[in-house]
Amino acid sequence: MPEFALLSYVAVMSITPGPNNLMLTASGVNFGFRRTIPHMLGISLGCAFQVFLVGSLLSLLLDGIQTARLPLALMGCAYLLWLSWKIARAGQPEAGAAARPLGFVGAALFQWLNPKAWVMVINAAILFMPAADGQRWLGAAMLAAVFAVVNLPCIGVWAWAGERLRAWLASPRALLGFNLSMGVLMAATALWLLYDEFQPHGLARAAEIAAAPAAPQAVGTMSVFDSGLSVISVK
Repeated sequence: MPEFALLSYVAVMSITPGPNNLMLTASGVNFGFRRTIPHMLGISLGCAFQVFLVGSLLSLLLDGIQTARLPLALMGCAYLLWLSWKIARAGQPEAGAAARPLGFVGAALFQWLNPKAWVMVINAAILFMPAADGQRWLGAAMLAAVFAVVNLPCIGVWAWAGERLRAWLASPRALLGFNLSMGVLMAATALWLLYDEFQPHGLARAAEIAAAPAAPQAVGTMSVFDSGLSVISVK
């Protein structure tokens, strides 16, 4: 396993802007870093578990992923739109009493509805997993461990940055404006993710390349890696 390339891949995919990091920033602003920790752990461990299953069962999952990619994209988009509405209303007085941060389970389950998370873990399994079937379980476990360890501090930066912004957003009007802006960004992200799913470099393309014959492996692997770097901002 090319360790440096793997660490770079996971770090870049984890720290770049995306749905998870937008939610963590908003949570840091509204609830503080400490109350956002379950959300962070849900993302990291949920993604690691997803990586482990995909890496272990990649050949079995390809057909299912092809069939389920549109329902996954639609459910993920709908969930993100619902979250964007909640974030946009977080600064309103009537919503303050009932507001609470997203918990561990909700954050972990969201990774299974995130089309970009699927592309990221499929890319990682193709690029960094051993080819021999007998080594897949061990390789998947190691890959999942790397994801969990590298991802957590990367996404934690966003929650920490959100908490640092609290002093600048002390007034109700400023907080409301921030949450409205984050809600709009989240909704735009949801619609972009849905649009991107229908592009040739989306989830379907990753699955097609993974299922391709092994002969042009160098070209196929590089195209998957390039598509990941160019279109994925998962965390």
